[in-house]
Amino acid sequence: MSRFWKIVLLVIAVLVVGLVGMHMLRGGRSSDAKGGPQAEAGKDGKDGQRDNGPVPVTVIDAARQDVPVYASALGTVSAMNTVTVSPQVGGQLISLNFKEGQEVKQGELLAQIDPRSLQASYDEAAAAKRQNEAQLATARSNYQRSNSVEYRQYVARTDLDTQRNQVAQYESAVAANEASMRAAQVQLQYTRVTAPISGIAGIRAVDAGNVVSAGTALVTLTQIHPIHVVFNLPERQLPEVRQAQQAGPVTIAALDRNDSHVLTDGGTLDVVDNQISSDSGTFRARALFNNTDNSLWPGQFVNVRMQLRMIAGGVVIPTQAVMRGPDGEYVYIVKPDNTVAMQTVKSGVEVGDSNIQITEGLKGGERVVSEGQFRLKPGSKVTALKPGETPAAPTEAELKAAQQKQGDGGGGRRGGGPR
Repeated sequence: MSRFWKIVLLVIAVLVVGLVGMHMLRGGRSSDAKGGPQAEAGKDGKDGQRDNGPVPVTVIDAARQDVPVYASALGTVSAMNTVTVSPQVGGQLISLNFKEGQEVKQGELLAQIDPRSLQASYDEAAAAKRQNEAQLATARSNYQRSNSVEYRQYVARTDLDTQRNQVAQYESAVAANEASMRAAQVQLQYTRVTAPISGIAGIRAVDAGNVVSAGTALVTLTQIHPIHVVFNLPERQLPEVRQAQQAGPVTIAALDRNDSHVLTDGGTLDVVDNQISSDSGTFRARALFNNTDNSLWPGQFVNVRMQLRMIAGGVVIPTQAVMRGPDGEYVYIVKPDNTVAMQTVKSGVEVGDSNIQITEGLKGGERVVSEGQFRLKPGSKVTALKPGETPAAPTEAELKAAQQKQGDGGGGRRGGGPR
């Protein structure tokens, strides 16, 4: 075969392959054109059934209850009294009579200073007093004898005046000795260092055996029964706080840093500071706690929750039930026919960790969707479930019906293709 015929046959083969490909492509498009609407119809039919079917949601009743209104802030625990114990006289520190970290009572012995030098001063003053008392007794006897009726005419008036003045002189000396004795006794008492308040003893600042002077710090006592918590609140809450304070005792609870649990409650508002800080726009307040269980410690950071007032009969629903849209907050309400409607609401204060009070939009008693509302739209049919309840598993009849519908839809799709 010549080269010319080979080229002709190759061109014919290319043309035949091209024609077959074009025919197959047209057939596929025709199949899509015929089978597509049925397939889409089948798909839409399934989705329509799924959309029109009831949506399982968790439903809870909007309840009415008394809602406390709180003011919250970060506070710092501070001791009611803090005293640095120091001796008032100098000398060698003989002993420390407390255990670090233990609670001591007011008047308990904390330390002992060598009292010997001060005891000697007291003894010296006592001896001087006895000496002057003896001289006073002699002067009084002389004056009384010279001033008697039988001797007065033989004693010059000048001598009587001298004896009388001598008695007064020795009386003054005895009084001075008594004062010296009292001063020495006070100094001697200072050698016993006692607790000025009841509190917790800290870490000692000096060891026994050292020579201390007046003013040397020995230990710090911190009173924790009762104890204070100081906190700051924004100035906009000052009118509410003052109004609550005028109405009666304001109760306060102290929570841990994570607000996970209450450390102690039963505290009361003790004082509100007399000025607002112009730098931060806040005012200081102080709470008082009995702290009998030592749950609060000086320097500790706590969250303060102060009850300002009580809302009687407030409407309360779960926080997750409230949705937010372009027009504000809303909830889904389940009607008696198990369809839902959108209801605009206005939220108020938080109630606990998971609920919120509704000020407008609900009257109480409505069935509100708390979970599953993201699949809803107004008019959707729902299956109402209790909190924690799960939808029931499909029955065997429902599974067979679903398989039958799926099979019918598949046959329609197969029959819609090119024949």
